[in-house]
Amino acid sequence: MAKVLGKTSDPLFPLPAMLISCADKKGNRNLITLAWVSKVCAEPPMLAVAVRPSRHSYSIIKDSGEFIVNVPTESIIRQVDFCGNTSGKTVDKFKETGLTPQPASKVKAPLVKECPANFECIVRQSVRLGSHDLFIGEVVAVQVDDSIVDSQGKIDYIKAKPVVYAAPGYWNLAKQIGTYGYSVKKG
Repeated sequence: MAKVLGKTSDPLFPLPAMLISCADKKGNRNLITLAWVSKVCAEPPMLAVAVRPSRHSYSIIKDSGEFIVNVPTESIIRQVDFCGNTSGKTVDKFKETGLTPQPASKVKAPLVKECPANFECIVRQSVRLGSHDLFIGEVVAVQVDDSIVDSQGKIDYIKAKPVVYAAPGYWNLAKQIGTYGYSVKKG
C-alpha cells in the first residue's frame, strides 16, 4: 500500500461526537458539540475537552469550572449537529432542539436526558494550546441509563448506539470486531 504525505491539519479519525453541557453562575445553560473529547486519566478519573476561546461555551466553562460530557445516540444526531453549528449566544439550544435538561447530582450544568450516559466534571486544570484550550475535568459523578447496561453491569455499546465524527460526517459503530486482550488469550 502506497502512502501519500498528509497535511498536519488532517484530523485524527474517528473521534467521539459528544454533547457538552454547561451553565453559568446565573443558571444560563448551553450545549456545544465537540469531537475533541477524551479520557485522560483513570485515578482520579478525568476527561478532557478542547474548546476554542471564541465559542460561547468556552467562557461558561472557564468561569463556572464545570461541564458535563453527554454521550449522544444515533437517534439525536440531527440535534447534535445543530448544537455544533449554532451559537448559544443567540439561541437556546435546549429549546430549539427539544432536548431535555435535567438536574445533575454534583454540578450546576444540566444533564441531557436523551443521552444514555452523562459524566459530570469539575475543571481541575486548563491548558492553552493554540487555537483551543484544553479543559481537564475530574469526573465526580456518572449517570448511565439502565436500558444500555448488560447483565454484568457494563455498558452495551450496541444498545447505546454512540456516534463518532470523521470529517465530514457522523458514523455509527456497526459491530464489535474483537475484545480487549483477545490477541493474547490462550485456548
